[in-house]
Amino acid sequence: MYIIFIVLKICTIFEVVKLTSKFEKLAKQEDIIKAKESLEESGIRVIVVEDKNEAKEKILSQIPKDSEVMNMTSVTLTEIGIEDEILNSGKYKPVRKELERLGGVGVTKKMRALGASAEITLGSVQAITTDGKILIASNTGSQLPAHAYASPKVILVAGTNKIVKDFDEGMERIHEHSLPLESERARKAYGVSGSHVSKLLMIDKEVKLGRITLFLVKEKLGY
Repeated sequence: MYIIFIVLKICTIFEVVKLTSKFEKLAKQEDIIKAKESLEESGIRVIVVEDKNEAKEKILSQIPKDSEVMNMTSVTLTEIGIEDEILNSGKYKPVRKELERLGGVGVTKKMRALGASAEITLGSVQAITTDGKILIASNTGSQLPAHAYASPKVILVAGTNKIVKDFDEGMERIHEHSLPLESERARKAYGVSGSHVSKLLMIDKEVKLGRITLFLVKEKLGY
């Protein structure tokens, strides 16, 4: 029985590694083109860049000085250096710092409004389908109102490792790849038992042209 248990354990680990490897691969050029064309048909502006340095430069060029900016919690934004630039360069009005100032007893109505409706919202996603859907998963749901409606300008950034075939593969990516890694981050950052896909936003179409811009970076970024 013990030998069988060990074998099953090894098989499980192998499957996890295989799934992780699958969802860390950069998309083929043809899939990047498909995703870009499909997203643009759905009213989402797409800018493809070669690496994180180009991404940072072009993203910052879209943000006027002294703009009110909310940077959502994102490993991708941290890796690119956008988070540090927004919070510490002195060029912008970072909403996150204002939220920290207002914080204390709990989240207030004013804090919810500030976090959801900044002039410019920066964030990332968990999956992008080649037929033009963007999937954003969340435990608390705090970032979803801004992406869906409340923020007048949304800038999303993702590595092409997040491009998947369709909705079903996107959900597989979220649950089998993104969630375990986010749970690990949450345990270290917040001392919690893990994370959960409590809420899920699918952007299938943007009715206000120009409101959402997605930067696709040809590098592995985030998860």
